[in-house]
Amino acid sequence: MNIKELLEGVITQKELLNYYNASIIYEETPDGVNGFIFNYDGVFFIIINKFLSNYKKKKTILHELAHLELNQLEQQDNDLFEFKIDKYEDEADKYIRFILESIKELNL
Repeated sequence: MNIKELLEGVITQKELLNYYNASIIYEETPDGVNGFIFNYDGVFFIIINKFLSNYKKKKTILHELAHLELNQLEQQDNDLFEFKIDKYEDEADKYIRFILESIKELNL
């Protein structure tokens, strides 16, 4: 199961979340934070800003799922993670763009 299958309609969001043992929670987040993901006791929690538009919520969920799919939360040295945040954010965005472009190409 993966994000591409979700976007193609092969699986549901619920199925993908179950596959990753993840849950989405809608909360108020600090200014400038659309969402984030963390692991607690083997469960991935995706926190989404509840004040975002539905479009922005969906986009943010995909972005956070990309972090999971790219195994970016499995850092060996969490102290160094803070210095690589921009890199991981860019990678997650590029990954989603790549998936969307590949789906568009298939549907041409």
